[in-house]
Amino acid sequence: MSDKKPNPVINAVSNVVAALRADDDQIAVAKAHESLEPEAIEKLTPEEARRQPTVADAVKKLLEQQNRSAVPEALVPGVTTRELTVDGATGPLAATLYTPAGQGPFPVVLYFHGGGWVIANRQVYDGGARGLAAAAQAMVLSVDYRLAPEHKFPAAWDDALAAYRWLIEHAASFGGDASRLALAGESAGGNLAVATAIAARDAGLRAPRHVLSVYPVTQTSRNTESYLENAIAKPLNRAMMDWFFTHVTRGEQDLDDPRLSLVDAPLAGLAPVTIVNARLDPLRSDGARLESALIDAGVEVARKEFEGVAHEFFGAAAVLEKARDAQAFAGERLRRSFAP
Repeated sequence: MSDKKPNPVINAVSNVVAALRADDDQIAVAKAHESLEPEAIEKLTPEEARRQPTVADAVKKLLEQQNRSAVPEALVPGVTTRELTVDGATGPLAATLYTPAGQGPFPVVLYFHGGGWVIANRQVYDGGARGLAAAAQAMVLSVDYRLAPEHKFPAAWDDALAAYRWLIEHAASFGGDASRLALAGESAGGNLAVATAIAARDAGLRAPRHVLSVYPVTQTSRNTESYLENAIAKPLNRAMMDWFFTHVTRGEQDLDDPRLSLVDAPLAGLAPVTIVNARLDPLRSDGARLESALIDAGVEVARKEFEGVAHEFFGAAAVLEKARDAQAFAGERLRRSFAP
């Protein structure tokens, strides 16, 4: 066996635990992913890790097994896309604009993908961004920020704020309503969404109407209840989070920065926040801790925890019932904030 493959004993235990705790459709996604023979991210170089099969690949394979179309436009009818270039902190960033059916101008959600700030891109997270455009009846602008370790902390955070500045200035040019903006993201992107809201407040920029943070990274300890409970979970485990933090930070001091440790940031004055968590996820406690910190800061927040599903579930609405529920929940919260 390759030394880059998951440990067979730990892998077997993880599968047994998942069979007891996960929904049937979540188990089907996990089996499809495992059939693609992913290597252990924490044993790879960043370049190797970026070539690994993703949960999005597993969804596509599962749809094919079910004799269903995997074409994104068929999965989320009515949402169209176009490619844009957005100004980042040091240069242009590639972006995809998702537009729902209907008559604009539309509210606009700036969306940040996951991947631990090291792997993945906006294409991998198409399912979440596309589904949210339909659920929120809003344009969604999904941006590729710079990745570590080539661009270490705080490059991604600087790009996220620069992209928000660009959106404020240019939303009207593509049919967006610059008075109705929101920030959203998954995992590492969920962190970026909240961090950008804080940075925008501190810079005196127009505030977003809402912040959607899906299973975000909000602190840097790997000894929370959910990290210990889901230490060998799939598709995200504790060892992978160690790997991500090692590659994104310049040193131990970065782990205490409030852009990474959001629970220690000044949160007062932020727009309403929605947090989505999965039960079978090392980052579940991160979401709960952020919820508590926001309440203490007087920020309106709603957090919903979805049983029987794992990290990365949000974008898999084509095959996961709880993902459809989560997107509907997030969409309703956004629509409420966008209302006059």
